[in-house]
Amino acid sequence: MVTAHERDETFEVIDNHLVRKVVPRRGEPYEHRCPRASFEQVAHAIDELGNESFTLESLVERENLPFTQVAVALAFFKERGIIETRYRRNYAATGAVHLDAMTEYFALAEND
Repeated sequence: MVTAHERDETFEVIDNHLVRKVVPRRGEPYEHRCPRASFEQVAHAIDELGNESFTLESLVERENLPFTQVAVALAFFKERGIIETRYRRNYAATGAVHLDAMTEYFALAEND
């Protein structure tokens, strides 16, 4: 059964930006971009947190980055299994978030 909250979400790398494209079940399609530098900054920040939990809002405040850029990076990390969410808090799924994130970023860029 499809719920109103489900959507089709894809990622691609365009001009050194991770682009998140979303087609919601209702409403208009949209896309947001995250420059590679911001993407890496978010990944490094999560590595620095170690086993500590974080939220989208806490990373935005900590790293002084635009909300949408952090949201794009986190959505990609979740999709690729680099971070996991438990009880509305996020955690690194591995001890090498930056390495895993960049591996996935470049693999995606090669396929685009």
